[in-house]
Amino acid sequence: MIVWLNGAFGAGKTTAAYELLDLLPGSTLYDPEVIGAELRWILPKEHLAQVADFQDLRSWRRLVADTAAALLSEVPGPLITPMTLLRREYRDEMFGAFAARRIPVQHLLLHAEEAVLRERIDTRAAADGGTTRAWCLSHLGPYQEALPWIEAEAHTIDTTHLGPRHTAERLAEAIGAGEGAVDIVQTPEPTAETVAAGILLFDDRDRVLLVDPTYKPGWEFPGGVVERGEAPSAAGVREVFEELGLRLAGELALLVADWEPPQPPGFGGMRLLFDGGRLAPGEAAALLLPSAELRGWRFVTEDEAAELLPPVRLERLRCALRARRAGQPLYLEGGVPTGAADPGKLLR
Repeated sequence: MIVWLNGAFGAGKTTAAYELLDLLPGSTLYDPEVIGAELRWILPKEHLAQVADFQDLRSWRRLVADTAAALLSEVPGPLITPMTLLRREYRDEMFGAFAARRIPVQHLLLHAEEAVLRERIDTRAAADGGTTRAWCLSHLGPYQEALPWIEAEAHTIDTTHLGPRHTAERLAEAIGAGEGAVDIVQTPEPTAETVAAGILLFDDRDRVLLVDPTYKPGWEFPGGVVERGEAPSAAGVREVFEELGLRLAGELALLVADWEPPQPPGFGGMRLLFDGGRLAPGEAAALLLPSAELRGWRFVTEDEAAELLPPVRLERLRCALRARRAGQPLYLEGGVPTGAADPGKLLR
């Protein structure tokens, strides 16, 4: 198990983590910042110059999960992980990777009033010569912006008037009570190419329905991986029912077949998008969400989708919408139409 201690710089995560080691038998301190430091040595300077923080490195986020799995094969756990985590998409990616490896997570937030945080940051700066002061202070704004989603998920402990030992005792009580347990879908990572089927559903304004998964970054289309022996369209119908509680009737028209090339660590495979038709207002109002898999849904225009979808899914959507208007499906390779007499005509 991982005990993820979130919070702003100055909240007392690291000092409480060391105290917590005495209160949780078998526990081990796991600081992902060490992985970031190693990547700074390994990666080219030109590459590092493109990111503001090592958390922006996809390799860091993947190594955090891989290293945790390796450590838990050596020690009983839990792994006490004091690490500020403010970007929700990074939370989804890493916690989803933990779930795929069957590693449960308890997410706990150590919170303190801003005046106290600033005082603690100044005290730390006086001890280390001020090298970290500006960095820590620059994250107080993003912390306040991230606080609503963190508090909605994590169990909060106010450390404003607590020292490290009392904070650790509160943490131990919360962990023992199962507080902050992350309810997330356990989707095993693929070990080979996969076929996935997505369903595009529309409202009466021809906006498309997107869903927000808890286990990976970015928004997505309803749907999922096709199981062995299952027809892709049937897989899409099954996933829509499992995800949204919506039963689709009738045949589905294929809009896009996109071969996604392997890109390590991903294996790629075939991605299919079907036209699920237009939902009546009553159907949309009755949509359900399984909290372990999806946290939200919304109908969006193509322009609005550009703000939510990762680039590869956005290009797939754009092709699907144009194929829908043209009444002719498109075959893509890596998101690029091919095999049509005039693919450019379909995309206009």
